[in-house]
Amino acid sequence: MSLFPDIVAPQAIAAVLPFDGGGHVYSYLVPPTLTGKIQRGQLVRVPLGNSTRLGIVWGMATQAPAEISPHKLKAILQLCQETPVLSPDLPELISWMAGYYAAPLNAVLEAVLPGAVRQGVRLVVRKKLLLTRKLDEADLRKLRRRAPKQAALYDFLAIQMTAVDRAATLKGLSVGATACDALIAAGIVAEESEQVSRDAYEDDLGESEFVAAEAPVLNPGQQTALDAVLADLATGKFRAHLLHGVTGSGKTEVYIGAIRSVLEHGGSAIFLVPEVALTPQTVGRLRARLADTGTRVVVWHSHLSAGERFDAWMAMARKEARLVVGARSAVFAPLPDLRLIVVDEEHEPSYKQSETPLYHGRDVAVYRTRLNNAVALLGSATPSLESLANTRSGKYGLSRLLTRIDDRAMPALRIVDMRRELLHMRGQTVLSRPLVDGLRVRLERGEQSILFLNRRGFSRMMICPDCGFVAGCPHCSIALTYHRTDQTLRCHACAHVEAAPASCPQCHSPKIRGRGTGTQKLEDVLRELLPDARMMRLDADTMGRKNLFRQVLADFRRGKLDILLGTQMLAKGLDFPNVTLVGIVDADLSLHIPDFRAAERTFQLLVQVAGRAGRGDRAGEVFVQTFTPEATPIQCARRSDFDGFLQDELEQRQTHGYPPARHLIRHLFRGRNEDKVRFFAEGWVRFLEEHAPGLVEVRGPAKCPLERLQDNYRWNAWYFTDRVTSAVARIQELRAGFVFDPGVVDTLDVDAVEVG
Repeated sequence: MSLFPDIVAPQAIAAVLPFDGGGHVYSYLVPPTLTGKIQRGQLVRVPLGNSTRLGIVWGMATQAPAEISPHKLKAILQLCQETPVLSPDLPELISWMAGYYAAPLNAVLEAVLPGAVRQGVRLVVRKKLLLTRKLDEADLRKLRRRAPKQAALYDFLAIQMTAVDRAATLKGLSVGATACDALIAAGIVAEESEQVSRDAYEDDLGESEFVAAEAPVLNPGQQTALDAVLADLATGKFRAHLLHGVTGSGKTEVYIGAIRSVLEHGGSAIFLVPEVALTPQTVGRLRARLADTGTRVVVWHSHLSAGERFDAWMAMARKEARLVVGARSAVFAPLPDLRLIVVDEEHEPSYKQSETPLYHGRDVAVYRTRLNNAVALLGSATPSLESLANTRSGKYGLSRLLTRIDDRAMPALRIVDMRRELLHMRGQTVLSRPLVDGLRVRLERGEQSILFLNRRGFSRMMICPDCGFVAGCPHCSIALTYHRTDQTLRCHACAHVEAAPASCPQCHSPKIRGRGTGTQKLEDVLRELLPDARMMRLDADTMGRKNLFRQVLADFRRGKLDILLGTQMLAKGLDFPNVTLVGIVDADLSLHIPDFRAAERTFQLLVQVAGRAGRGDRAGEVFVQTFTPEATPIQCARRSDFDGFLQDELEQRQTHGYPPARHLIRHLFRGRNEDKVRFFAEGWVRFLEEHAPGLVEVRGPAKCPLERLQDNYRWNAWYFTDRVTSAVARIQELRAGFVFDPGVVDTLDVDAVEVG
């Protein structure tokens, strides 16, 4: 609960968190002019030091803290927005995140509140003109003789049925503002103000045309799952509920049913998706299916323009919208009476923020619903082991959908052993014979295919066969990827770009060339093998233009493309009924990375990508190309044996003490001097073990797998604990007493999903 009540008393004192104020909350007097107007979550301007700052009213009090003399308090200078920009629960959430994720309060506030709001941007208002009094013929002739510009504007407005945009009208008629203002002053023309809403995806690019407006009849499994969620909602108490449903089982219908119930009872809901790319499809479906409720569906993610973000945020803050759809940061939407947060594909690592504060969107969603006595509905075909462990312990409810809707068959998953294939393939070694044959059959039938390769570029590296030179990034300990379209070498870790060499920089051999396969090379191979196929490559290199991804998906859905090939943006959530073949070109990419979650992520990836096939009336087929067909994740995916994989993986995690058996905190040390980074990492670990023995199990420190990134050398230490909150608090206390060199930066990553 907050230390400050929300109601203002006369001569009240406001606790304000200024932006760029070091993350400290300061006390300010509420001046008489603002008495009764200040409330929690509002944007205000306050004096701080020798300048003024924007800040958030964090709470209210009737007296200053004991250590501060009231007569020394400064007063709030200005109320910038009457509407609070934070909903009542967000200050609590922000404070919890700062403590749990070991982040400065100000950094968390900046992650929650969009920049346009923090900078005091205002709503866009469009002025409109409307004729309010008609002139008789005599007055009109006089006006045309004395003021032809005013007459021209009058004549134009006289034939308009509704109010027209002032700026556009004056520009089109070449009429100045003075002439317009004269008509307004005379009472002949009225000027109206209309707020302009920059609504993202307002056109939907035709997405909703593929969505049935009427709800389908739920099958027994869906109805049972929905009933369980509705029962949770009816209690008015916090509950987290995991919906484990195979791909194509109709989880979205359960989500929509729960959201509809919330809206009908006057509540609000948030729908989280793991990738920005999935928002258009989700928004189109929700707008079509919930149109009868009159609910405005707001879009929220980092790719929106500043104006779109500002308007969307304020629409939610002013209670004009009660449903928001978006990626990770949409979990902070300032909705009133929040009753439900849906986290689709809850297992996805993209829900974890990669910059301070290093929060996990799924876990923040669960905590926020706890604050609101609401329901967190987590859904996935391949739930995370952490969420499944919570269902086993009874913390989360569980519903399972084990069959596809209308009893559609799961796609047949065929393992292609590339060790054997290479013995028979000549020249082209990217695509196996069974996969190419399957693609040709689909083209003949008029069906569609998706190929997945989670590596963009043309070749994984450039290597010289004569001397062994490999082109590496000058800023990171990683090989540069060759991009043939513009003849460049690019670092996918730090974005360094340089021209691809024509000869080896080391021995000057002209034989230097690319090795390995990326999506660019895959596209070239496909165009050579299937010259008549209409195809499009979807990866970070091709999807730079705004809305292009949405347009490509719309074209694919309309049958204008035969094949989509790309990276992880194709791996989840997309629903195309005419796709009957999915090819996973290199299933081993995620299997052999130095990460204890490698097996889990490989299994999840195979199941999710395979799930894009056979979602319509025709059966699907999945080809998995691998050099390790006997690997447990691959074999379990082939058999659709989720429980078998889960049991095997949980036993291994328990044996080694990895999550979900315990929490994992990653402590990253980085700096430009390698010896200094190592020295302080080792010194800190000794300090921790000396001053807090037994607080956590410490492993490391050791070099990160990606040892150097953006000219910074990196070392890791890992802490394992059952009591993460108290451990983080104690570590924070000790960090304050340990003197790091200014050239070494250390960061705590609580519940880390990346270990290197």
